[in-house]
Amino acid sequence: MKRILLLLFTISQFSNVAQTTISGKVIDSKNRPVAGASIYLDGTYDGSSSNDNGEYEFTTEEEGLQTLVISFISYETFIKTANVASFKNSTIKLRDDVNTLDAVVINAGTFEAGDNAKVTALKPLDVVTTASAMGDFVGALQTLPGTSTVAEDGRLFVRGGEADETQIFVDGIRVFTPFTPTPNNVPTRGRYSPFLFKGITFSTGGYSAEYGQALSSILLLNTIDEPDQEKTELSFLTVGLGVGNTQKWGRNSLSINTSYINLAPYLEITPSRNEWIKPYQSMSGETVYRHQFKDDSFLKLYGAYSYTKLDVVQEDINFDDGVRFGLQNRNLYFNTSYKTKFGNRWKIATGASFTNDNTNIKLANNKIDSNDNSAHFKVKLHKRFSSRFRLSMGSEYFVTHFKERFSPINNTKFNYGFNNNIFASFVETDLFFSKNLATKIGIRAEKTGLLNEFTLSPRAAISYKSGKNAQFSFAYGNFFQNPRAEYLKFYEDFSSENTSHFIANYQSVKQNQIFRIEGYYKAYNNLVKFDTQVPNFTSNFNNNGSGFAKGIDVFWRQNQKIKNTDYWVSYSYLETERDYRNFPVAATPNFAPKHNFSFVAKHWAASWKSQLGLSYAFASGRNFTNPNKPGFLNDKTKTFNSLSLNCAYLIDQQKILFFAVSNALGTKNIFGYNYRNTPNGNGFFDRQARTPDADRFFVIGFFWTISSDKKSNQLNNL
Repeated sequence: MKRILLLLFTISQFSNVAQTTISGKVIDSKNRPVAGASIYLDGTYDGSSSNDNGEYEFTTEEEGLQTLVISFISYETFIKTANVASFKNSTIKLRDDVNTLDAVVINAGTFEAGDNAKVTALKPLDVVTTASAMGDFVGALQTLPGTSTVAEDGRLFVRGGEADETQIFVDGIRVFTPFTPTPNNVPTRGRYSPFLFKGITFSTGGYSAEYGQALSSILLLNTIDEPDQEKTELSFLTVGLGVGNTQKWGRNSLSINTSYINLAPYLEITPSRNEWIKPYQSMSGETVYRHQFKDDSFLKLYGAYSYTKLDVVQEDINFDDGVRFGLQNRNLYFNTSYKTKFGNRWKIATGASFTNDNTNIKLANNKIDSNDNSAHFKVKLHKRFSSRFRLSMGSEYFVTHFKERFSPINNTKFNYGFNNNIFASFVETDLFFSKNLATKIGIRAEKTGLLNEFTLSPRAAISYKSGKNAQFSFAYGNFFQNPRAEYLKFYEDFSSENTSHFIANYQSVKQNQIFRIEGYYKAYNNLVKFDTQVPNFTSNFNNNGSGFAKGIDVFWRQNQKIKNTDYWVSYSYLETERDYRNFPVAATPNFAPKHNFSFVAKHWAASWKSQLGLSYAFASGRNFTNPNKPGFLNDKTKTFNSLSLNCAYLIDQQKILFFAVSNALGTKNIFGYNYRNTPNGNGFFDRQARTPDADRFFVIGFFWTISSDKKSNQLNNL
C-alpha cells in the first residue's frame, strides 16, 4: 500500500512539473481590454476566453515550440509560434480587421453601385426606374452631383469638363464610341442595355491609376457574372419593342438582348419644330457568353451591334428652307475578359475590345463619311499580400485607325485621318494602416506614338474614418488625354491635354441613408486652341489653352424613412473658366451652368400595385454670345426646369405596365440662340432660340418576364 501511494505521489509531482501556465491580456489598438476573445494552442484542446478585463489563463502539458492563436470578430487573428514557456504574462494587442463592413472605404470622387459595393449611391435598377432616365444609364447618372444639365446633348458633362473628357469601360475594357450620333439639339443615348450590368462605378475625378485618357471622369460598367435564372423578357413600347433571353447549362450561360426603336408613331401625334423626312430608327443587339472553369477562372465574351438612321430638316434662322441633316451609323463592339489565379495568391485579369464605327452624314449638300477602327488590349495583376497591403499592376495597349472623307457640293473630295497607338503601364498599392485609415498610391506611364510623347501621372488618395458612420477622404491626381479626333484628323503636332485634380470629401453612411459633400479644384493645361470658327484644314492649332474648374457637390439619399419611399437630392455648385478652342479670352463655356439641382423620388403604392416616380432637374442659365452686346459669352439663357413622371403597374408577378413622360409640364427650355449672319435695318442681329424638337417626350410600355421563378419581376427589387 505504501508503494502504491508513493507511486501516485511521484506521478502527481511529475504531472505538476510538466504543466505550463499560459496567461496574459488581450487589448485593442487603443489599449482597451477585449472581452470574449478566443485563445488556444493550435492543434490542441488547450485554451480559454478573455474575461471582461481582457485577461486569460489556462494550463497545458504541451512542450517546446507551439503556436498561440487569439481571435475575435472584427479583429485580425493573432498567431505566434514560440516556446510554450514564453506565453506567460503576455500582453497581446489585436489589430482591427480592415475587411469588416464598417472599415474605411477609399471613395473620394467615386459613386459605386452593385451588390458588392459597401456604399451604394445608385443601384443598377435605378437606371430603369428613374423617371428622367428613360431607361438610359447615363440619364440616371445625370441625377448625381458633379454632372451638369446639358439636355440637348445627353452625354456626361462632369465638373466643368466636356463630354469627351469622360471615358466608359465595360468589364475594365474601353468602349471607344459609347453614344449614337444625333442632330443638333437632339440628345443622344448610351448604346447598351442596363439589364446586362450588375454594377456601376462612376468616378467624378481622382480615379485610379489603372485608367487613363480621360481628363474628367470614368464610368465603369460591369456585366453580370452569373444570371440567377433562365428567362425571357419581352417589352412593347409606343416607340419600339425589345426581346431578351437568358439560358444556363452547366458552367455556361448566355444572355441576348435585342431592340428596335422607331419614332414615327410618336412624331405623328406630337408637334415637331422640324420636318422629319425619315424619322429616327435604330436596331440594336447585345449578347454575353459566360463560362466558369473548375478552378474558378472566369471567361466573358460580350458583343454589341447597333444601326441608326434618320433624315431631318432642322430650322435655321439663316436658311429659309432649313438645314437638312441625314445620318446613318453602324457600330460593332466586341469585348472579352478572362480572370484566373496563379502562383502564390496572384490574380490575373486580361481583356481586349474592338470597335468598328461607320458614320455617313449628309449636311445640306455636303457628305461626310467616317470610319473608326479601335482596339484595346489589357493585362492586370493583383495580389493581396496581407489584409493591409495589396498591389495592382498592369499594362495596356490602345490602337486607333481613323479616316474620313469630305465631299462638298463641288464634288472635290478630301481624304484625311490619323493612326495612333498608346502603350501604358500602371502600378498601384492599397495600404490599410487600420480599419479607420487607408491610402491608395499609384502612378501611370503612357507613351503615345502619334504625339511621340511620354507622360507620368501620379495618383494618391487617403481616407480616415472619423466615427462609426462618418469618414473623410482626400485625393490628388494628374491626368492626360490625347486631343480629340476632330483635331487630330487635321493636325498632329500636339501635346496631350492635361488636368490636375484636388478633392476633399466627407461622407456619412447609416442604414438606408447616405450623405456626402465634396469640394474639388481642377487645373487645366495644354488645351487645344485654333483660330477658325470650326476646326478644319486651314486652322492654326496650338496647345496654349488653359482653364480651371472648382466647386462643391452635395448628395443625400434616404430609403424607407417614409414608408415605401426612396428619394435622393443632388446639388452642384460650379465655377469654371477656359481659354481654349477659338475663345478670344478666358470665359465660362456654354455647357457649364453654375447651379445644378436634382430631386428623384419613388414610392411603392401597395394598394394600387404600382410604383410612382418623379424626377425634377434645375440648372441656372448658361452662357452664350449675344452679338448685340459687347463681349464674348456675354449673356445667359433662362433657367432650365424639367419635371418627369413615371408609373409602373404590376399586372401580376411577371407583367408590368409602364408609363413615363419627360418634361411633363412642357416647360419652354432654351439651350442657346442662333443669330442671323447679317444685322436687320436697325443694326441688330435677329435671333432664334435653340430649343428641343418637342417640349415633352412620353413612352408607354408593357414588360413581360417569362421564367421558371413565378415570383420574378423587376419591382420586387425596389
